[in-house]
Amino acid sequence: MSDSSTLPPARLHPEAELARDALSTPVLSRAAGLARWAGPATRVDAGGGLVEEQLPAAAEVLGLSGDDAAAYASEAWRIAVDTGLVEITDEEEGTVAAGESLALLTGGSPQDVLGLWLTALETVLADASVPDLDDVVDAMAEGGEVDLAALGWDPEAEAELLDGVLGNLYLLTVGEGGAEDASVPLPALAASVIVPSDMGEPTNDMLEQVSDAMMRLDDQFRMLEPIGLVAYRPVDEALMADAEEEPAAPVDETDVARYGMVRLTPLGLYGLRARLLEAGFAVPAVGDLAGKDANALLDGTAHFPPGAAHAETERWLAGREPLAAARELLSAARGTDAGAPLRRLRCQQALSLVGGEAEPALREVLDDPELGGLARVWLTEHGAGDVPAPPEAMVFWLTIDTVAAQLAAEGNSEELRALVEGLARQHRGFFDTAWRVGHPATADVLEAMGRLHPDKKVAKEARKAAFKARSQHGG
Repeated sequence: MSDSSTLPPARLHPEAELARDALSTPVLSRAAGLARWAGPATRVDAGGGLVEEQLPAAAEVLGLSGDDAAAYASEAWRIAVDTGLVEITDEEEGTVAAGESLALLTGGSPQDVLGLWLTALETVLADASVPDLDDVVDAMAEGGEVDLAALGWDPEAEAELLDGVLGNLYLLTVGEGGAEDASVPLPALAASVIVPSDMGEPTNDMLEQVSDAMMRLDDQFRMLEPIGLVAYRPVDEALMADAEEEPAAPVDETDVARYGMVRLTPLGLYGLRARLLEAGFAVPAVGDLAGKDANALLDGTAHFPPGAAHAETERWLAGREPLAAARELLSAARGTDAGAPLRRLRCQQALSLVGGEAEPALREVLDDPELGGLARVWLTEHGAGDVPAPPEAMVFWLTIDTVAAQLAAEGNSEELRALVEGLARQHRGFFDTAWRVGHPATADVLEAMGRLHPDKKVAKEARKAAFKARSQHGG
């Protein structure tokens, strides 16, 4: 996973809604069904599993039929034991009773239910990294030992592959433009953990690894759908009809869908975030900053994607009186440190969500050298009268501050390139004045303008101005 400090925040559904989703998943609802069915006559083996002769009755209780009924009933029982929905009361006798957790499903809080679901999820994820039982039997060496080499199974590598894929699915879901209902093609997900991002054309060996990973992931996602982690459209069986033949490369969108499509559910997003938190990652969620001060809001949302910053700011503003919130935001936006321009940009965006009640706060800072420019912009956009024209020094300072903020937020983006071109075009002699601006980022901004402007003559002017700015400030 990428640097955890830059992970975008997850937009989680309310816990009560997620708990309802968890209760309705096939895995947890079946486990609960067997926990309610279990009684004094129920017997388990030495490993805590239901004895074989009771599996048909368990399957019948769950309304399961067909070849896999006993296997599903056995899995449901194991989940019931792992989550404490049933307890083994006597290991020697193999007797069981309803567990304390069973009452939580109907009488517990949403967090209680989600805690049980997370326990069940861990069991299913562990199972998903284990090879198919038929393959295990085929790979049995003499003496009943499993030959892992013959099976081609490395438990650690298998769990790592699945964790990597789920981590990338999480990133795609929380990232900007990662719509909740957007499905990801299975080949792209497999390639994301196998093909290096800086590789141009993947080698045949890489493509073969991606194809193998796809087939394993297809089995795993089929197992992870009943626990509610993902919504999954499996690989088209016709593509796998000839086991000896590698699947052909997809040619269009309809064809891509035949290779498997996977989407993280709202419950799955909650579950993966909980696992990442457990693993020590910093994984923000929208609303985390709602109870904190404006400094925490502006710093915390500094590198959020625009949509996430907007959602977080709306939550923060919802619990505050508009005028007091505006004053607090403006106070937090001051500063000459490296992060200050981006704080002011986030402050400006936050203030755009505040109504006309904030006007007195903006008028109070009209003469402030750092905030006067953005105050005038806000007042003008909100149709306020009697907005004084800014002095030229303030216009240039605001310009440098704005470009510095965009550089910090996006780096050398197309939007920034367009902004730089527009500035140089609108202000004749811009660089003659700009190098004198007493902003800490002046030299860096002028250097960036020299790097970004497509006109060589203008770019050279910008670099010369940057040199003068550095000389003026002693380096």
